Amino acid sequence: MRYQYIILVCFLLFSLDAFGQNYALKGRVLHEGEAVEFANVYVKGLAKGAVTDVNGAFSIEISTTGTFTVQASMVGFKSAQAKVTIPQSQDELIFELEEMDGGLDEVVVSGTMQEVSKLDSPVPVEVYSANFFRANPTPSIFESLQNVNGVRPQINCNVCNTGDIHINGLEGPYTMVLIDGMPIVSGLATVYGLTGIPQALIDRVEVVKGPASTLYGSEAVGGLINVITKKPESAPLVSTDFFSTGWGEMNLDLGLRSNWSENIQSLTGLNAFYYDNPIDNNGDGFTDVTLSKRISFFQKINVLRPEDRLFTMAGRYVYEDRWGGEMNWTSADRGGDEVYGESIYTSRWETFGTWQLPTSETMNFQFSVNGHNQNSVYGKTIYNADQYIGFAQLTWAKTVQKHNLLLGSAYRYTFYDDNTSATSDLISEENAPSVIHLPGAFLQDEIKLTESQSLLLGVRFDYNSIHGSIFSPRVNYKLSSADKHTVFRLSAGNGFRVANVFTEDHAALTGAREVVFTEELKPERSWNMNANLVKKIYTDKGTFIGIDGSAFYTYFTNRIIPDYETNPNQIIYSNLDGSAVSKGVSLNIDAAWPNGLNVTAGGTVMDVSIEEEEIKTRQLLTERFSGVWSVGYDIFQLGLTVDYTGNVYSPMRLPLLGPLDDRPAYSPWYSIQNIQLTKKLGAKWEIYGGVKNLLNFTPAPNSIARSFDPFDQGVEFTPNGTVIPTSNNPNALTFDPTYVYAPNQGIRGFLGVRFTVSD
Repeated sequence: MRYQYIILVCFLLFSLDAFGQNYALKGRVLHEGEAVEFANVYVKGLAKGAVTDVNGAFSIEISTTGTFTVQASMVGFKSAQAKVTIPQSQDELIFELEEMDGGLDEVVVSGTMQEVSKLDSPVPVEVYSANFFRANPTPSIFESLQNVNGVRPQINCNVCNTGDIHINGLEGPYTMVLIDGMPIVSGLATVYGLTGIPQALIDRVEVVKGPASTLYGSEAVGGLINVITKKPESAPLVSTDFFSTGWGEMNLDLGLRSNWSENIQSLTGLNAFYYDNPIDNNGDGFTDVTLSKRISFFQKINVLRPEDRLFTMAGRYVYEDRWGGEMNWTSADRGGDEVYGESIYTSRWETFGTWQLPTSETMNFQFSVNGHNQNSVYGKTIYNADQYIGFAQLTWAKTVQKHNLLLGSAYRYTFYDDNTSATSDLISEENAPSVIHLPGAFLQDEIKLTESQSLLLGVRFDYNSIHGSIFSPRVNYKLSSADKHTVFRLSAGNGFRVANVFTEDHAALTGAREVVFTEELKPERSWNMNANLVKKIYTDKGTFIGIDGSAFYTYFTNRIIPDYETNPNQIIYSNLDGSAVSKGVSLNIDAAWPNGLNVTAGGTVMDVSIEEEEIKTRQLLTERFSGVWSVGYDIFQLGLTVDYTGNVYSPMRLPLLGPLDDRPAYSPWYSIQNIQLTKKLGAKWEIYGGVKNLLNFTPAPNSIARSFDPFDQGVEFTPNGTVIPTSNNPNALTFDPTYVYAPNQGIRGFLGVRFTVSD
C-alpha cells in the first residue's frame, strides 16, 4: 500500500544525521541561584538538545562550528535564550529562569469581548494553539476540531460530505463562528466558515461552550468558535505548509508578512486543496469521499496609529467546486435523472474589521459583511441560493473603581433568497426573498468583588423585524485561590436562535424525502447553567498537571427538531411542543514532563434528549460518551517529535426509514486514531509524515439506502406517499444518504513539509 512506502521514506529521512568532529557545549540552568533539574536545553537550527541533571548541568555534543541560539525551557518558567559560538569558550553557559503561571496567562477575547488573561476571565474559555492542531494536520479547521473535547465535526451526508460542528451534542446551527473576534454570522458559517482559512496564519482557536447570545446574539446558543489569526508584527516573514495523502489529497497553506508602508502592516494567506481521485472501497457504487477543488485567499492589514489606537481590516474569498455520487458521474450528468451526483459550486466572500475611535474613551467600531452564493444540485433537485449579511457594532469600555463596564449597540441585516418555497409568497407564488433587520443593545458589568472574586452581569435586548423582541440575560461568578492555581466558575445564561432550515440542514435538500413545514417556525430559546473547576499542579521535579472539569445543563423551548420517523418519506419541521435538554460532565487533563512527554486527554459524558407529550427520546446522531487524546514526545537529541492523536465515540441513534428498515438503529463504538513523526531540518525546514485512521475504521457498507436506485425508479408509493413493501423492496426503503455518523475514509499515509522564515 502507498502509505507503507510513505512511512518508510519518513523513517529513512529521520534517521539521517551529520558526521564530523564533535564539540561539547556545556552550561547550567538556574532559578534564583538554585539548580533546575530536568530543564530542556535545545540548540535551534541543529536539532540538538539535552536535559539538565540534579546540579542543573547539561552537555550537548555539536558536530559543526558557528554561532547558534540556545534555548532553555522548563514547565512553570519563562524560556530563556542565549547566543553561543562553537567552539565554546571555557566559560559555562548560564541560564537564569524566571517563574511564570504557565498556560494560565494566555490572553482570550471570546468570553467578554475584551482582551483579558484566561486566568482572569469569568467565562471559561478553552484555548488551542496552532501547535495543537499540527499534531494531526488536516486541510481545514473543521476537521482539526475532532481532537477537542466535547466538540465533534459531524458529517451530514454520505454523498457530498457536508457537515457541521457539534458542541456538547448540539448541532452546528447552534455554534457561532468568529474570525478575530468578529462574528461571521450566517447559517452556513459552520460549514464554510471553517474551511479555507490558511492554517499557516492561525495563532490560536478559542472555544466557549454554552450560550453567548448576550454578547453575540443569535446562533451563539450552543457555544462559539473564535479563530484568532496572527498579528502581522509577530507573524513569520514566510510560512508554507504542504502535505499529500495516499488517497491523492493535496493541501497547501501559504502565509506572507509584509509592510505596505511605514505605518501599514500586511498579512497575506493562501489555501489550496485538491482531491480528484474517485474511490469506492465500500462497494456501494458511490464515491467514499467527496471530490473537491478549493481555493481561498486571505488578506489582513494593521494600521499603526497615534497612541496605539487599533485599526485592523481583513478579507477572505473562498471558491469551492465539490461533488460526490455514482462513480460514473460526470459534469454532463449534473441535474439529470440518469446518473446520481451531488455537485456544489460555492463562492463566498467576507470582510471584517475593528476601528478604535480617536476619543479619550475606549470606543471601538466593529463590522463584518459577507456574501454567499451557492449553485448546487442534489440528484435532480436544484438548490440555488444567495445570502448577504451585514453586521455593525459600537462598543464603549469603561473602568470605574471595581466595575469594568462594556456597553454596546449592534445592527444586523440579513438577505436570503433561494429557489425553494422558503422564499416565495404562499398566495401569489412570486419570489419573496427573506429580509431581516435585527437592531440590539447590550450591557456588561464585570465587578471585582475581592482580589480573588469577580461577578459578571450581562443583558442584551434585540428586536427582530419578523419575530419581535428578544431578551437575553447572563451571570458569571469566578473564585480563584491566592496562588491562582485553582479557579472555580459558575455561569447561567439565556440564548436564542432564528432558524433557516435550507441553509442549516443538508438533509432538507438531499435524497428523496419531501420537506414538510407544519407551522411557521418560531425562534428557539434556551437556558444554560455551567460549573467549571480548573486546577494547576506543579511538582518539584518539573512535572505540570492541569485539570479542567465542567458540568453543564441546557434547557430548550421552541426547539426545531427535524422529524425523520413519523413518515419515512418526509422530513417534518416544526417547533417542539415540549422541551429538549442537553446535560453532562466533561473533564480535560493536560500533563507535561521535563523529558519531553506531554499528554492532553479529555472525556465528555452527556445526555441529549427530547420530551414531547410525556415521551422522552434520545436525540438522533448524538453520542453519550466521547473521548479525545493527544500524546506528544520530543526527542531533543534527534530533533524528532512523535504525536499520537485520537478520539472515541459511543453509539448514536441513527435515522431509519421505517419499521422494516433492517439497518442497525445505533452506530457501533468507533475510534479514529493517527500517528505522526516530525523532523526538524535546520532552522527553516520541517518534514512530517504518518498514518491517519490507524484502525482503518469505516461505517458499514450499507449506509446509503438503495444506493443502486438513487432516483427511486423501483419504489412503489401509496397515494399519500407511503412506501409499499414489494418483493424487490421488502424493507420499504427509498434512496437516503443521511444515515451517516463517521467518515468513509479508511487508513491512509501522509507526508508533508513546512518552510518558515522568521525574519
